[in-house]
Amino acid sequence: MSELPYVLPTYRRSIAAAPPAAGAAAATRRARLLVCALCVLLPNEITAQATPHPLPARTAAGVNTEVASLIARGDKGSAARQPLQALALYEQALDRDSLSFDALWRASRESVDLGEFEPDRKKQAERYARADRYARQALALHPDDADVHFHVARAIGRTAMSVSPRDRVKYAVQVRAHALEALELNPRHAGALHVMGVWNAEVMRLNGIARAFAKAFMGGKVMSTASWEEAARYLDETVELEPNRLVHRLDQARIYRDMGRKADARAAFEAALRAPLLDANDDRYRRAAEDELKALR
Repeated sequence: MSELPYVLPTYRRSIAAAPPAAGAAAATRRARLLVCALCVLLPNEITAQATPHPLPARTAAGVNTEVASLIARGDKGSAARQPLQALALYEQALDRDSLSFDALWRASRESVDLGEFEPDRKKQAERYARADRYARQALALHPDDADVHFHVARAIGRTAMSVSPRDRVKYAVQVRAHALEALELNPRHAGALHVMGVWNAEVMRLNGIARAFAKAFMGGKVMSTASWEEAARYLDETVELEPNRLVHRLDQARIYRDMGRKADARAAFEAALRAPLLDANDDRYRRAAEDELKALR
């Protein structure tokens, strides 16, 4: 049995609301992030900003009627677990308004979902590159949004999981930075907690050569923060916030298994099998949970 790669969760928007940030600190963070985020705008977006162009609203109600309609139709496709249909509609919205924040982060989400099980490596890389681009453009518009930092981390993280362990290290710093930024903005962001749990687990799974490379690349201080205990803690918090999300239970089970906690792993795999199908790839995650539970016995 070939185990499916470790996964990162899909999100419509985070369930728990972000706590209000202190005024001065929030302003400083927004200014710092905006300077960095503007660097990722593509040339056509830079050109677009040369002429007056209002920032898009954070909800579909604030954009023009046609774009709002396309986003709403895309949301229906996404809820129906049809990412290809949803992405097509979000990209149509972006054709009409390339600075639609609501279409950008949604397009990133669907692109990652489509790329995760794409058998053609070239097409998969293209999906992830597009997801990363959309998420970073959304970040340039709203650098203080926890969900957007999560989507950037998710796009980079999925790219990392598609390459060799040694090459994976190159992405680890960015994944961690955006996940931690999301948690600074919203400490109860289940997606960012999940990312940090998987980040810790992946560092702990590195072999000796890859670990030495990671230490040289990330630095000993960052490497020293990773542990199995932290991996389990982050996933436990994630499951507490969203107990019915299959992907949380699946990665929680895998971490328990790799820690040698077989009874806890078995319980988590069984919980994954009982979870409803909510996200685009949940049917595949369920099959993975079935296979890995059988292998555990």
